[in-house]
Amino acid sequence: MNRTIRILCVALLTTVGLVGSSLPARADDDRREKCERRIHQAEDNLKDAIQHHGEDSKQARKRREQLEHVRRDCPDMEHHDMDHHDHDHDQH
Repeated sequence: MNRTIRILCVALLTTVGLVGSSLPARADDDRREKCERRIHQAEDNLKDAIQHHGEDSKQARKRREQLEHVRRDCPDMEHHDMDHHDHDHDQH
């Protein structure tokens, strides 16, 4: 009986260890995906503002500020293509 209980305990701890170790990675992946979506949306909003109102319009400036804010909120996204849609932003 004692041996059976020990085997069950080891099996349970192993299972908990395996499941528990995968949870932080999944949470990081979810956070990264949310950041990527937010950055892409902000880039698309900037592109639309430039197309509809002009590159130096107040709408485009507002969208640039929003994009910068989203990028600051996603610090682990440094590798993201920062100039995906906003290729002329650095010239201002």
